[in-house]
Amino acid sequence: MTIENPVSKQSIWLVIGRFFRQEFLPILTNLRLAIALLLLIALFSVSGTVIEQGQSLKFYQANYPEHPALFGFLTWKVLLTLGLDHVYHTWWFLALLILFGTAITACSFTRQFPALKAAGNWKFYDQPRQFQKLALSAEFENQGQNSTSGQILTQLLQKRRYKVFQEKEDTLYARKGIIGRIGPIIVHVGIITILLGSILGLMTGFTAQEMVQSGNTFQIKNIIDAGPWAAGQIPKDWSVRVNRFWINYTTSGGIDQFYSDMSVLNNQGKEVDRKTIFVNQPLRYHGVTLYQTDWGISALRVQFNNSPIFQIPMVQLPTKNQGRIWGTWIPTKPDMSEGVSVLTRDLQGMVLIYDSTGKLIDTVRAGMSAQINGVALKIVDVIGSTGLQIKADPGIPMVYTGFALLMLGVVMSYFSHSQIWALQKDGRLYVGGKTNRAQVAFEQEVLDIFEQLSQESGVRSQESGVIIHNS
Repeated sequence: MTIENPVSKQSIWLVIGRFFRQEFLPILTNLRLAIALLLLIALFSVSGTVIEQGQSLKFYQANYPEHPALFGFLTWKVLLTLGLDHVYHTWWFLALLILFGTAITACSFTRQFPALKAAGNWKFYDQPRQFQKLALSAEFENQGQNSTSGQILTQLLQKRRYKVFQEKEDTLYARKGIIGRIGPIIVHVGIITILLGSILGLMTGFTAQEMVQSGNTFQIKNIIDAGPWAAGQIPKDWSVRVNRFWINYTTSGGIDQFYSDMSVLNNQGKEVDRKTIFVNQPLRYHGVTLYQTDWGISALRVQFNNSPIFQIPMVQLPTKNQGRIWGTWIPTKPDMSEGVSVLTRDLQGMVLIYDSTGKLIDTVRAGMSAQINGVALKIVDVIGSTGLQIKADPGIPMVYTGFALLMLGVVMSYFSHSQIWALQKDGRLYVGGKTNRAQVAFEQEVLDIFEQLSQESGVRSQESGVIIHNS
């Protein structure tokens, strides 16, 4: 004998739907929850800016030791455990963005869209008692000029850019500023677009760094930070050639600006784009941006007597933050039993030559020669290298679009949605209105309408000409 389960699947889904509407949805659309989520996102975004992201373990151990801990609790173990060394790629930061976006979306559908729909509909007041509930209303004595007063009121409202609706000659409804009801929805759409763009960038974007010698061609490989779906964004079908790197110096010897003349090459080696980049003027190609961020000295080109020209690499030497200097060792005998040390600080061509004892032998510039151990050593050229930061963030267009919508929505939200009703009944004219913001300005506008209506149509009360109800 089989006993069927009395609870059907349909009943279960009804219970779940009722729970979602009555219990979960009010919490999700609560303004306090949205503010709390926004504050948390802002807090962790600030922490991701203050705390260096994507550094090595040794870096965090050196800068965030356990004894003494920063602020008494912030150590390298805490940073790594919470993922504060890569805040923007943690599951909990992504969850915050998704939850905040869901809350904004739910609020839009449960509050903003119904409010807009209600504002788009209109209804006429056909009972005098309905005007007593309005924020501002007035009662006039018509003295038999019903039709004229109604027409004059319509004209006065239209002059003030109200859209007037009339069902009958004795009822009137007017409104303006409905764009103010659309503004909050546009704000929500902007925020959601920004969040979607941020999530897209986190999941598919990447950051790379390259130090490329002048004259060399490279493909983007040195990835230092990437989202889990970034593999498809890293270009494989084009490369970049640094045609030339140079530095402009000031008269005092300081760096004025450094430049890189760069070409984008396709798989066949054909140039498809070219630009000279410098600080704040990057090269953009197929969603990838190459910024000029650093420079260095990569090699010396030297010649011994009438020999072919040799290119000898240079390395940056530690100076304990006393400036930057590059050096190399150049053999002066074929068996490499003797040689000299060569140092330089910049690309202006000044080269210092030292012997094995550390004594300064000579100071030369590019194109000059020095006699060393019976050999004429000529410094043909000092070759620089450009430091590039390379970024791809497919979410940036969405983020920019979201910010544009956000600003547009904020401006639209400043428009007041004002409504005015009128009713002519039993020899009296009832007029009243309300607005959702700028209450003082609206009251002054309505009072001016009342005054003009009294002057132009002759409607008045038996005693004071107008009875004003403020609620």
